[in-house]
Amino acid sequence: MSRWLITGSYGQLGTDLQRVLAATPDDVVRAVDVDVLDITDSAAVNAAIDEFGPDILINAAAYTAVDAAEENEDLAFRVNATGPGVLAAGMARHGGRLIHVSTDYVFAGDAGRPYEVHDVPDPRSAYGRTKLAGELAVRELLPDSSYVVRTAWVYGATGANIVKTMARLSSERDTVSVVDDQRGSPTWSADLARALVELARSDAAPGIYHCTGAGDTTWFGFTQAIFEELGADPARVLPITTDEYPLPAPRPAYSVLSDAAWLAAGLTPMPAWRDALHAAFAESGNAFRGHADAGGVT
Repeated sequence: MSRWLITGSYGQLGTDLQRVLAATPDDVVRAVDVDVLDITDSAAVNAAIDEFGPDILINAAAYTAVDAAEENEDLAFRVNATGPGVLAAGMARHGGRLIHVSTDYVFAGDAGRPYEVHDVPDPRSAYGRTKLAGELAVRELLPDSSYVVRTAWVYGATGANIVKTMARLSSERDTVSVVDDQRGSPTWSADLARALVELARSDAAPGIYHCTGAGDTTWFGFTQAIFEELGADPARVLPITTDEYPLPAPRPAYSVLSDAAWLAAGLTPMPAWRDALHAAFAESGNAFRGHADAGGVT
């Protein structure tokens, strides 16, 4: 039996982590969001850790408004860097493992091959800078029992994401134009949740790992696949360039993450992104047919 503390419980990953852990009723899970626990408040975090006594803390809390972070970097820093540091210090004091979720945005996006865990980060956006600062804080304060897991292009049944946006637009517009010069790996939050729980239960060495859906595509290719799952004609999706859809925060042009370290640790390979999308619709199709806003679409 293990005691799990999940932060960011209202988000798509936090919600799926709770679903995964519900399958092991011997475990004790406490899931919290900012209305219950402000991760930037060290006194509150220490009190929560002392009271609950987690063996494993998974930090799924983050400031993910990529464009808004350009004008609100101080706020993004508090959530994405100060908060993880507070959690790491609390777990160092208490004992136990911390798994901290990070992002492909820590890289510049100009590579010609998948990024390895040891490649030097070079974030180009405020969001990326704050997430990198969070990684550094976690590894510095809890080097012997912390895991930084970088992921990318996450979508799930809960919250806002591109899949829900495309479901809405498919019924509102004859065509949608989506950027075709940014390449990455779509990741179903349910698959990511299962992978993080496996990592937490494993004997993998502390450090940095990459975990995304296998394979890669562009936002245009991803959207075509979403249309297929919706039963809509993928020819209604039209490719555009990043320059044709300018946004406040620069996006990585190439942010495919290598899973070499993940596999070397003996962890289960992630499903192919296209298979995962099909499985996500089979499981949560009605939820994905909701609506939300996402960048990169016109």
